[in-house]
Amino acid sequence: MENYNKLKSLIASIEGDADKFFNNGNSAAGTRVRKGLQEIKTLAQEIRNEVTSKKNDEKK
Repeated sequence: MENYNKLKSLIASIEGDADKFFNNGNSAAGTRVRKGLQEIKTLAQEIRNEVTSKKNDEKK
């Protein structure tokens, strides 16, 4: 659950930069958005692995 909360926080943290990029054309904000999305991708994969592991442990 800890990683899930980190994921929600990370999504919220890039919201401002996404707004700056898409509405104002700020390219530096776009770079920050891409970096944040890469971190989200990595964290989401970790959460998927945790869920799969927990699900498989319960089957045993």
